[in-house]
Amino acid sequence: MEWWNYWWLIFPIMGMAGGAAKAWERGARRRHERRLETLRIKAQLKAAEIEARALTQQGKRRGPSFVDTTASVPSNDLLVRLFAEHDEITAHWLDYELDVAKLIAFPAMSDGRQPLTAAFLRAKKKADALRPASADAKVSEQQVGEYLQAVGDYAVAFEIAEKDARRLRDSTFTEPERKRLERAQQLLKVAIDESATQSERNVAYKRVREELDGLILLSDDAVTVLEKQVAREIAAPTAPPTPPASADPVSSAPEPERIPLPLRNEQAPRTTEGFRDEQA
Repeated sequence: MEWWNYWWLIFPIMGMAGGAAKAWERGARRRHERRLETLRIKAQLKAAEIEARALTQQGKRRGPSFVDTTASVPSNDLLVRLFAEHDEITAHWLDYELDVAKLIAFPAMSDGRQPLTAAFLRAKKKADALRPASADAKVSEQQVGEYLQAVGDYAVAFEIAEKDARRLRDSTFTEPERKRLERAQQLLKVAIDESATQSERNVAYKRVREELDGLILLSDDAVTVLEKQVAREIAAPTAPPTPPASADPVSSAPEPERIPLPLRNEQAPRTTEGFRDEQA
């Protein structure tokens, strides 16, 4: 029997494939929901941890006296702590955003197409928007609570995005693209090497930009920082200090005493003509 006699098997096979695809989609949706729930719980724990630390610091400043733990933390004390947490997370993020070497090593941290990186960027935008102007600003308890939750979300989102970026590294790129990233990393070392000539650094910098073109989008701030490193002046060899005139061994040596020689027969010195007459 020929194989086309079993054409009717196409329909059950298509049904099985469709069922498998739907099952995979349902599983992916459940995994995504579990990830979001984990993110939410971690953010709540982080917010509670920040508030507890602010309360503890307040108690330390007041001394060992009794502290009413049921009382709410004053807004300005909590805001000071939240500002510190907010700035610390942003500083960690800028370590990746402005350091081209780190961007090449962990490209997912600058790729907004990555879901976890996109979630972090959204959390950052929200925390920045809810941040009060100062710790002494007049804000309501609701505003402080919202900012507290936003900073907690920001901290957890960054932690998860960073772990994922370090796990992925360059695995999302093709083999030719990974080779380009590797060349860019090697050229970058030359571009910022102070022992290289300015011409060598300029050529290496140009090739780094060419290798990264289409792979990693460098921010304007990252380009500015890199260009400053490339254009840094090469330190010239330090010349030995010139000793002062008084320290010159020749000029500082005492001049020999001039002793007058006695003239022959106590006469005046002979001229050239007198010397010739004597020889004659």
